Amino acid sequence: MRRPLQTPLGTPELAEGITVRTFRVGHDEDAWIAINRRAFAGHPEQGAWTRADLDLREREPWFDPDGFFLAEREGRLAGFHWTKVHGSHPGAPAHGHEAIGEVYVVGVDPAEQGIGLGRALTLIGLRYLRSRGLPEVMLYVDEANTAAIRLYESLGFTQWDTDVMFRHP
Repeated sequence: MRRPLQTPLGTPELAEGITVRTFRVGHDEDAWIAINRRAFAGHPEQGAWTRADLDLREREPWFDPDGFFLAEREGRLAGFHWTKVHGSHPGAPAHGHEAIGEVYVVGVDPAEQGIGLGRALTLIGLRYLRSRGLPEVMLYVDEANTAAIRLYESLGFTQWDTDVMFRHP
């Protein structure tokens, strides 16, 4: 899915008791792995991330903790939005297009679902990507995740492309 970043963005509205800050390298890894597992318990790839997977991403040239937002309630992680920018870091491959933002992954602790946290975190990340001067943002979402698709459509995203994967029974 894609959306232009020049069009209006809503204002993030956080539930009472929720605060948002950015990721702290060397401090937040284990807590993030735990919430990612809870948020994606039914997803065979995202829910299976390990500390080694996260450490690998932290070493990527595109990794930017300023674009990795963590929502907290009473010091405990409640959700997150990790953004990514394609095509703007040194050594980035030339893909024949200008830099583009990505909603890399948004997750909400199941205990915090239903309070608008996913929407608020997505808007926070979109505002961050727009502040970087990016014209457009993209994301990948599993077609089975209808709640996420509805959220992204309500935020102005439209289908851009479809990737198909097959699995033998």
